[in-house]
Amino acid sequence: MAGIHPAAVEVTGGNLVLVVLVALIALGALAMGYKFRQEVLAAPEGTDNMKNIAQAVQEGADAYLQRQFRTLAIFAGIAFFALLALPADDTVVRIFRSVFFLVGAGFSAAVGYFGMSLAVRANLRVAAAANTVGREPAMNIGLRTGATVGMLTVGLGLLGASLVVILFQDDAPDVLEGFGFGAALLAMFMRVGGGIFTKAADVGADLVGKVENNIPEDDPRNAATIADNVGDNVGDCAGMAADLFESYAVTLVAALILGSQAFGDKGLVFPLLIPAIGALTAVAGVYLTKPQAGVNGLTTINRAFYASAGIAALASIILSFVYLPTSFDDFDVAGSALDLISREAPDGNPALIAAIAVVIGIVLAAAILALTGYFTGTEYRPVKDVGKSSLTGAATVILSGLSVGFESAVYTTIVLGGAVFGAFLLGTGSLSISLFAVALAGCGLLTTVGSIVAMDTFGPVSDNAQGVAEMSGDVSPEGAQILTDLDAVGNTTKAITKGIAIATAVLAATALFGSYATTVLEELDNSDPTLLLSLFVFDPSVLVGVLLGSAVVFLFSGLAINAVARAAGAVVYEVRRQFREIPGIMEGTGRPEYGRVVDIVTRDSLRELVTPGVLAVLAPVAVGFGLGFSALAGFLAGAIGTGTLMAVFLANSGGAWDNAKKLVEDGAHGGKGSEAHAATVIGDTVGDPFKDTAGPAINPLIKVMNLVSLLIAGAVVSLGAGDGGDDVVRILIALVATAIIAGVVYMSKQRETTIGDDSAAPPPPPPAAGGPGPMTAPTA
Repeated sequence: MAGIHPAAVEVTGGNLVLVVLVALIALGALAMGYKFRQEVLAAPEGTDNMKNIAQAVQEGADAYLQRQFRTLAIFAGIAFFALLALPADDTVVRIFRSVFFLVGAGFSAAVGYFGMSLAVRANLRVAAAANTVGREPAMNIGLRTGATVGMLTVGLGLLGASLVVILFQDDAPDVLEGFGFGAALLAMFMRVGGGIFTKAADVGADLVGKVENNIPEDDPRNAATIADNVGDNVGDCAGMAADLFESYAVTLVAALILGSQAFGDKGLVFPLLIPAIGALTAVAGVYLTKPQAGVNGLTTINRAFYASAGIAALASIILSFVYLPTSFDDFDVAGSALDLISREAPDGNPALIAAIAVVIGIVLAAAILALTGYFTGTEYRPVKDVGKSSLTGAATVILSGLSVGFESAVYTTIVLGGAVFGAFLLGTGSLSISLFAVALAGCGLLTTVGSIVAMDTFGPVSDNAQGVAEMSGDVSPEGAQILTDLDAVGNTTKAITKGIAIATAVLAATALFGSYATTVLEELDNSDPTLLLSLFVFDPSVLVGVLLGSAVVFLFSGLAINAVARAAGAVVYEVRRQFREIPGIMEGTGRPEYGRVVDIVTRDSLRELVTPGVLAVLAPVAVGFGLGFSALAGFLAGAIGTGTLMAVFLANSGGAWDNAKKLVEDGAHGGKGSEAHAATVIGDTVGDPFKDTAGPAINPLIKVMNLVSLLIAGAVVSLGAGDGGDDVVRILIALVATAIIAGVVYMSKQRETTIGDDSAAPPPPPPAAGGPGPMTAPTA
């Protein structure tokens, strides 16, 4: 390798042409998304009752997201100016880092909003197709809806990253930090806010409707039904779409930062080429997913996923050997600060290293799909055992679901650890190349994101379709059974996508952690090898940081789940009040006040956004400036390790409980209305905030904290190495950040558990099950 100082990276000639080609592929992905959208909207909408219900859901979802975006605009403005204040080598870079923060946040919001906008129009079309033309056309509409969101995710992610590389060349990694931070921060807010909304409504609807009044899940007599269906879209669809987009963006950012350090200009271009292949294979996956009569829907989806992943792996191997040299002697790049300790050029074959790393990422996606499907699918033993435990009550349902979550977290973490370590070993002694290989494994996983987003969106669409059908009363028993089957498939696909989102978080966070270490060593005297000793775990400050990082994950999860509990309690009181005070609801002659429940969960979910957001952004600031860069390194390690286990545990426990309920509702262990059914409903309500609020929100939490740490690393080092005056500033910053965190947590804990009267009359005795007929013209 030439020299010991970083060389300027320029993207010119053929490399520039390739990056422009990537931008064109991104535009092509957006065009395909528009095509799939038109195919969905061309399907019949169904009956007038279906249209009325879907319209109410659309209005509620639009109103919520508009209020949420107005709230988030305040956070975005504060973050924009905070980024401007952070140091950078060039004023232009500092300005455009902040500008592309807004671009990343805007793209994340756009993916979430437009995905939700189509989902609330697809639900009644899926219901209508199930009722009139059968399972295969209904499933195809749901998958095309997901494909639209997948193409939007891939297209905007690639477009943003490629434009930054074209415009800023050597400074692209610095600008991309802002792009990734914007995408991650907004996705975390949307994931938390949407998750609180959807699960508060879902839990409240289940507890009062199914358990207390023995009526079906989407019965129009339940005032929480519209809020529940709105929540499916603002949480499971908009929130998760934004989450997967930020996973895409942040993984790309990490790969481009490390690639420019390890492989020079080719390292800045190659990570864009791999996801571009993924965009093309995602289109192939859409057309390969052809539902067939007599074939389980999940089998069809998995088969298409494996086929497109195989094509992506083969194409990526070919690209690696065509584009990259086979010897490091052909590179003219300087080592990063991490490699200056040995000052030796790495050995090995760059093309082979890159090819293996990408394949590791693709294989990881397939392994996570298989593992998650096993622990959350209705046809496998874990969920069957949870369902069987319902015969002895709710307590054993909860215990068995917890055990599934704990066990699955171990196996998933082993697979993730194996992938990270396997990629790391490819570096042949060079830390920068090892970390770039980890980032390339993330890029390999990105080749499957188009298919993964399609699988995820299919879940809320099929869930909402079942709700529209049940509330309208216009679907035949055969059509209703088709929608029940599709909903069960959707539950599993949602769990799978959560698992893969966790995998992207781990790979991206590991790579960003390496970027943080590089930045720290470059700010210090990087010629001194002993400086790395301050990052070793036996350093007390590092160990304290590990504990604090782990603690933040627990606190964040607890706050999110408690927020759902508070909002759900308010829903329970409100729905009970309406059953008690509005005459004729149970007979179908009185109309529930659906809008009041929507208002409750909207207000509560937006109110709860502040605390987790402040915790994610300011916790690294408090640790870094208060305890130093070594403690901050430990903090990130603790957050990654604990966050991985916690996210998998929460997601798979919730998925197992949900599908165990589906098993019973399909007739197992006494079926609907039985004591076993009531037990699984309790388990499902416990699992709702696990799998759809706290668990998924940990993914962007990890990446937000890593990106904040990367952005402040220079200031942390410079103030920590300064004189007494700098120490005063450093400690003051840490104290202010800590005080703000303590203040918002305290205010959160002071909020009332419910808005109801604790002395309110108990719920009425369960009436006989039965339906009042179709729901007419509800408005949210």
